[in-house]
Amino acid sequence: MTQEIHGTVADGFEAVREEFAALVAAERPDYEGQLCVWVGGRRVVDLWSAGSGPDTLYAVHGSTKGAAFLTVAVLVQDGTLELDRKVTYYWPEFAAEGKGGLTLRDLLTHRAGVVGTDGGFTRDELADDRALAERLADQRPFWRPGTAFGHHELVIGALAAEVVRRATGHSLQRVYEDRVRSPYALDMFLGLPAAHEPRFRPTRPLEPTPTQRIELEAALDGPGSLKAIAHNRNAPDPTDVASLPNDPLIRSRGPASVGGVASARGLAQLYAAALGQTGEREALLKPDTIAGLGRLHAAGHDLVTDTHRAYALGFEATAETWCPCLGAGSFGHSGTAGSQAFADPRTGLAYGYTRRRCAYPSGPAPENERLVRAVHQAALATAEASPAHA
Repeated sequence: MTQEIHGTVADGFEAVREEFAALVAAERPDYEGQLCVWVGGRRVVDLWSAGSGPDTLYAVHGSTKGAAFLTVAVLVQDGTLELDRKVTYYWPEFAAEGKGGLTLRDLLTHRAGVVGTDGGFTRDELADDRALAERLADQRPFWRPGTAFGHHELVIGALAAEVVRRATGHSLQRVYEDRVRSPYALDMFLGLPAAHEPRFRPTRPLEPTPTQRIELEAALDGPGSLKAIAHNRNAPDPTDVASLPNDPLIRSRGPASVGGVASARGLAQLYAAALGQTGEREALLKPDTIAGLGRLHAAGHDLVTDTHRAYALGFEATAETWCPCLGAGSFGHSGTAGSQAFADPRTGLAYGYTRRRCAYPSGPAPENERLVRAVHQAALATAEASPAHA
């Protein structure tokens, strides 16, 4: 039975609705997802499937990192943080085990080499950025800092958060709330208030086909591999990253790597706010800051994922990594269950997508490529047809 879809699209974006409807029809009957897009100061796409709603909140896993990096960007913009200062200027203890030469810029671009710890983390530690940072400060890096990069899946937010805490005296979550979420009324939380818990829908695990199960088992590395350490599979109680935000402790504390909870509206508006495309308030970031965030900082072989990856300043370089139709300088972050969120400054496009059940493969769900392409084509076509363009 074909599921209904709900919501609206602006004139010129009808093809996006058709693409979303085709996705919902092709997925399993219990599919839940949301898609929201802002372009040029307007919300032009606002769609959701049956079983969801415009205000339903989902765990967005790695897309949390986008909120964390935007918070750091705000502090860089106002001079509180300097990207080319050594991390030890803010956090002296980080110098242990040969990490003293690393700059904040290098830290944000996954070059620190401390993707985890030798013995792994407990669940309580994973919920607490400060506890993670204390463990990581003493950890011997798994490669010489600054010489290579690898995705710091569960810890990059904690590393950035400790620098923020040392520089401001406040947690990254508090700075995000005060400087980003609250002023723009974003439906994207780093630390979900109890009052919003009824809106949350827990992530459902992947139900792989026989072929997918074989591929998943083949991809598993031993507990001492970089991939296993980065995913905390080397801990006495190995972590299932996909189900991590289903733990109320994780949601309530909002660790800055994986603990974010949001609707697609919240994800899209986060990036619309960064670009100044919400049509209500001034831009969160200045043009020079936006250009710096989207500039490519690392590209090549990722030591942790064992794939080709590209990073902007902390963010994934979205065009180079996931969505080649986008303009150079696009930046954002995807999440394990399939979420995707980014800004494309060249078109003024801000995109947010969530889904409840984990996609295969993990990371930005494969359907994002089709959805983004439809959105991008519609944005270009409507811009060309506008009186201002003429």
